[in-house]
Amino acid sequence: MAKNTVKSSGAGESKPKREVSSANLIPVPKNSRKGRKRIGQGPGSGMGKTSTRGQKGQKARASSMRPGFEGGQMRIALRMPKRGFTNIFKEVYQAVNFTIIDRKGLTGLITPEILEANGIIKDATAKVKILGTGELKSPVQITADAISKSAEDKLKKIGGSFQLREAKSTKAE
Repeated sequence: MAKNTVKSSGAGESKPKREVSSANLIPVPKNSRKGRKRIGQGPGSGMGKTSTRGQKGQKARASSMRPGFEGGQMRIALRMPKRGFTNIFKEVYQAVNFTIIDRKGLTGLITPEILEANGIIKDATAKVKILGTGELKSPVQITADAISKSAEDKLKKIGGSFQLREAKSTKAE
């Protein structure tokens, strides 16, 4: 067998040995890298038998206390006062400002589907409200579920129009 070859374990010929140059390697100072503490790996690890948990008792057991447990005392999450309420009938709108419409360069008819296609809103089927922040350069026809007073005034001023989107009926016809 040749001097600089290593016999492969599988069927086939020997592969040439790769030589590694240490010229491009940065020397690492001795003891600069410390391995992680391997707990529960027997006596040879130096952390054997009780695995750094002392002897017996509640804290020596595995997962004996649930998160937030305070030894039988009332948990802080339950001691804190509850404030306010959540309105389950709240109507959530996706807000669209004139600034965004102008930046995207939208003209002519603007519908929720067009706004979704341009990445301005996430869902065309959800409610959309037009807000008046910014200015429009050209008159547009907007179809949406709601519009602010300032947006409506600005839209009329430049010669645009607004139309309410028809609500979808929930009854099967």
